[in-house]
Amino acid sequence: MMPEKLIVFTRYPEPGTTKTRLIPVLGKTGAANLHRLMAQRTIACALSLQKSRRLSVEIHRSGGSQQLMQEWLGNDIICQNQRDGDLGARMTAAFEKSFNSGVEKTAIIGTDCPGLKAEIMAQAFEELSQHDLVLGPAKDGGYYLIGLRRSIPELFGGIDWGTSEVFACTQAIAQKLDLNIAYLPTLADIDRPEDLRGLDINILK
Repeated sequence: MMPEKLIVFTRYPEPGTTKTRLIPVLGKTGAANLHRLMAQRTIACALSLQKSRRLSVEIHRSGGSQQLMQEWLGNDIICQNQRDGDLGARMTAAFEKSFNSGVEKTAIIGTDCPGLKAEIMAQAFEELSQHDLVLGPAKDGGYYLIGLRRSIPELFGGIDWGTSEVFACTQAIAQKLDLNIAYLPTLADIDRPEDLRGLDINILK
């Protein structure tokens, strides 16, 4: 068992169900293709960390099937279904399963942030050596990374997911729990049409 685990939350890039808020400007296929490129880049960065850390990487998917995910990303990936429920319930379950297996540090990331590099992922695990919680704030008010040293289900309750209040609510809960928090650089997510301004598609390839 590796002492560190990086969990990537993503979905299978099926047109019409992926990046739906971008469909009006990119079309169903275009939105799915953008998601595919961003996910591939993020997963490649995550896997590159295994060369320098005692780290395991898992892909937690929604949509598609195990066969489709392997056809997309290869047979060597560790892939499993996300649990049912809202994002908070799914992250809670992922953290609990990871820590119950003996992992010492666990981080969860999404695949919507082109600026998330391997160096920032590594920084998250370094911060967890001295902090209870590490957060990577997103410019839209959410977060692109959350890391813990133990399961803390209270962090994920009563949050209106998908809004600009997610980071602030999580931070407030953490402060009430008297958690020692570390912060990563603030980065931009690609979720809405206005997020596409200035995006260099070449950095995703």
